[in-house]
Amino acid sequence: EGGPGNYVASGYSVYEEENEHLQEGLRSKVHALKSLTIDIGTEVKYQNKMLDEMDSDFDSTGGLLGATIGRVKQLSRGSQTKLL
Repeated sequence: EGGPGNYVASGYSVYEEENEHLQEGLRSKVHALKSLTIDIGTEVKYQNKMLDEMDSDFDSTGGLLGATIGRVKQLSRGSQTKLL
């Protein structure tokens, strides 16, 4: 029976019940944070991969533009008209 300390006959208190309820709420919040953290990590890895690919694309484009400018300079040297 419940006494002044809110204990039942088994020794289980209202405080223990409340603590278990709060513990379950905390457990679900931790699970949600873990899931969110994993999703953020996955997104960061994907974005880093895309940035690496863009870096590679820009490097190859820069090389192509450099070669094109070199050819245009050669054409301008051989011609009487100035192309640049």
